[in-house]
Amino acid sequence: MSSLLSQDQPRVRKALSDSSPASSAAAATRSLRHERLSRLSSSGSSDISNDASTNHAESYFKRRENRLSARKKAEEETANNDYKKMYEKALATNHRLKSRLETSKQELAMIQDQLQRAQKGKLGDCGSNMLETEKKVKAELKMENQRLKDENGALIRVITKLSK
Repeated sequence: MSSLLSQDQPRVRKALSDSSPASSAAAATRSLRHERLSRLSSSGSSDISNDASTNHAESYFKRRENRLSARKKAEEETANNDYKKMYEKALATNHRLKSRLETSKQELAMIQDQLQRAQKGKLGDCGSNMLETEKKVKAELKMENQRLKDENGALIRVITKLSK
């Protein structure tokens, strides 16, 4: 029996790995089982031992198929659960990132508002400084203009006295 298992195992693995759909895998397993049963029946032993070995082989293969299908179902369920867990984790991460993005947007809006206020304040300060400077220059020009008028009046008097 162990020699039968060692010969047949690579074939089953190859047949299962070659076909992706479950139906073709089951068909390949059935055909391999049929080949094994036919080899057992053509071994030349008596009918009683043939029936016993056939029944034993059939029950072995049925149990093996049941184990394989149960394992496959368990793997599918695990994969489905894994996908569900990954989906839920992705949703939670997405929600967390959206809230962080919203917070960052609010902070950006506040900082931009503060920047605009600060720039307006600087422009106001700069404008008031310019106004103060202009006032000083205007006052200086008025004083100089007055001095030049006074000097002009003095020169006119001097010229008038000289011309008499």
